[in-house]
This record gives sequence, structure tokens and C-alpha cells, in this order.
Amino acid sequence: MTTAKRPAGRPVDALAEPVERVGRGWVSALSLANGAIWVGWYGPLQILLAWQAKDFAPGSGMSKEAMLAWVTGAGAVVSLVANPFFGALSDRTSGRWGRRTPWIVAGAVGGALSLLLLAGADGPWTMALGWCLVQLTLNAAFAAVTAAVPDRVPRLQRGSVGGWLGAAQILGVVGGTGLATAAGGIGAGYAACAVFTVVGVAPYVLWHADLRLSAADRPPWSWRGFLAGFWLGPRRHPDLGWAWLTRFLINLSNALVLLYLLYYLRDRILPRGSGAGGIPVHDPEQGVLVLTAVNGVTLLATVVVGGLWSDRVGRRKPFVVWSGVLMAVATAALAGWQTWTGTVVAAAVLGVGFGVFTSVDFALMTDVLPKALDRGKDLGVINIANALPQVAAPVLAAPIVTHLGGYRVLYLVAAAIGLAGAVLVGRIRGVR
Repeated sequence: MTTAKRPAGRPVDALAEPVERVGRGWVSALSLANGAIWVGWYGPLQILLAWQAKDFAPGSGMSKEAMLAWVTGAGAVVSLVANPFFGALSDRTSGRWGRRTPWIVAGAVGGALSLLLLAGADGPWTMALGWCLVQLTLNAAFAAVTAAVPDRVPRLQRGSVGGWLGAAQILGVVGGTGLATAAGGIGAGYAACAVFTVVGVAPYVLWHADLRLSAADRPPWSWRGFLAGFWLGPRRHPDLGWAWLTRFLINLSNALVLLYLLYYLRDRILPRGSGAGGIPVHDPEQGVLVLTAVNGVTLLATVVVGGLWSDRVGRRKPFVVWSGVLMAVATAALAGWQTWTGTVVAAAVLGVGFGVFTSVDFALMTDVLPKALDRGKDLGVINIANALPQVAAPVLAAPIVTHLGGYRVLYLVAAAIGLAGAVLVGRIRGVR
């Protein structure tokens, strides 16, 4: 698909199903914008918020762990609401700058300002307020970025585009962590993430014109109709309901694996010693770092390849099914093969499976969207299946580890949940 310089908009129907393939420049710019948003999230999440919690905890009546959990939990609640809300607003936006671009700009700039506000937090309440504002604003940009894919990308190119967006997400997490660490302080870390967030979305905003929704296509406004639109009844939209459930279950399985990984290494692997199958690192924190690196490398190796392969054969469901099965097998291995070698192999296999799942499942989700008019809102509702497992995992995992059999049972339950998600993909009828 050709691109255009600002400010001219293209006279293309924003609600039409796209048929022209997008070019490398468009994909690269959108991927960079996506990665920049993840930098704005994960610099704080991985490093900066923990540093602030450590500073603010003394005298607050909370431990640093409790304070960090409280702040990030509040932000997660905001994220659950903000993503579909801003997606719905972008669906209804008409004007010379298009449907999505105004929200990408507003979200990125607002996110940068919120990061700078968070840098000046002087206590837990201002820290929580700043982080909630970061989640609010960056979710506005993220909702618009993801909605641009079904707006512009034909169905048989969405796997590869989803792969590039997934790779950018991974690099954004790593880049945000690196920026926050290398900056040398809390204020400098937040400033670095803020600048990168704005700079990263600029190429897409400046060089690629958005599709414009005509005023005639915008439905009349009513609060009742707007709020009612967020309920996507599974009976009315069964494919979307099954797709949402499969994504939720596989992400919940993955969240259960990651939640207590540090404690799993410390309590189950490290005590076995450094002999055959033992952990050849100095501490469990270093072990988590090694496992994260192994998982990230294999994930990056498959996230784009999986999407390209899916586009080439014109099929989605087999890739999602077998990636889910592969992840379930790797998760079960953590229960039965409790050595350092087994853990490394499981991390690598999980990366392979999750890489394919990330790209192809995104394409599958865009294929089951009910209406072009509601793409942003519907994708926002679907994205709840990414965030909700982070809330549900601790509730499910804590009693299993403490009262119902420990880590072996936890990972078997996680494997069963992931396998259920993979099997239920077969209930989706409208996608090959």
C-alpha cells in the first residue's frame, strides 16, 4: 500500500476491508511506535517503580513488595478499562487527521508527560497517581496502534505484521529495561523512557497518512449505546467469544509459569546443588535472568517466522493449536523435570511456542472482528484477555503453592489450562 505525507488524508473508505498489501516502511513505522509504547511501560515496571517503592516504603507501614504490588495493581485496573474505552473513541473519530493518529499522538505525548510527573513523585500516593496516568495515556496510544492493523492490512498479511509487532514488543520490554538502568537514576530513567516514547511514534505519525472516517459513517452519539457496545455477547459473536477465551487461557497459563519463577528456582532447583542437573549460577535472581534471555531469544526467533508461515499457507488455527500444545508440554516439564537443565529446556520451548502464538493469534483475532466500525473497541475488549491473567494468576497460584501441592501441582494446573485453550481454538468456525 502506498503512503502519503502529512497532512493530506487518503480518500479511502475507512470501513472497507483492506485488500492492498502494506509496505515495509509502514510496517516498520508502526512496529517502532508499538515498541516505543512498551518502552514507556516496561522501564517503570521492570526497574523504576521498584526503586521508588524501596525509597517510599520506610515509614509508610508497607513493605516495598506490598507497595509495588499495590501501585502496579491500581495501574492494571486502569489498563483494563482504558484500552477498550479509547479504542471505542478512536472508532468514532472523524477529522482531517484520521481515526487513529490523533489518539496515538495524544497517548504518546500524554504518556511522556505522565512519566515525567511520575519521576517527581514524593510518596506512594503520587507514585500511584502517576503510574495510573501512564497506564491511561499509553493505553490510548496502544489501542489506536493495534486497531491500525485491521484498518490497513489485508487478512493474508496480518500474520507477518503481527509477528513484527510482537518482535517490537519484546524489544520494547528489553529496551525500556535497558534505558531505565543505563540512565543512572530515577529521574533520568523516566526522562529517557519519555523521550523514546515520543520519538518512537513520530515516524508513523509524520510519514503515514491515516484513513479518515466520514461524518456520515459515524453513528449518532448516546451514552447508553456507547456503553452497551462493550458487551460482545458470545451467543451473538461466538467466534469472537471462543477466540477471547482461548487467548485468556493460554495467557493465564503463561502468567502462572512466570509468577513464582524466582521462588521455584530458590526453593526447588537451587537446593539440589550444582552437580548434575544443578543450577550453574550464583543465585536465583541470576537464574531468572538467564531463563529470561533464553526465552526471549527463542521467542524472537519464531514470532515473525510463525506469522509469515501462517500467511503463506493461509491458515491460523493449526498454528495457535500446536503452539498452545507445545507450551503446555513445556509447562508440564517444569513439574516433572525439576533440574536446571530441565528448566532451561522448558524456557526455550515456551519461547518457541509463545512466539508463534503471539503473531498468529493476533492475526486470528483481527479475522474474527464483527464490524469494521468497532475495530478499535473490539480489539480493546480482546486485549483484556492479555491483562486479566496478570490479576487472576496470583489469586489462583497462591493457594495451590501453599496448600494444594506446591510447584509441581501449580505447573500441572498451568499446563492443563494452556492445553484447554489450545483445544478450544477448534470451536472457532469462521477462520481456517
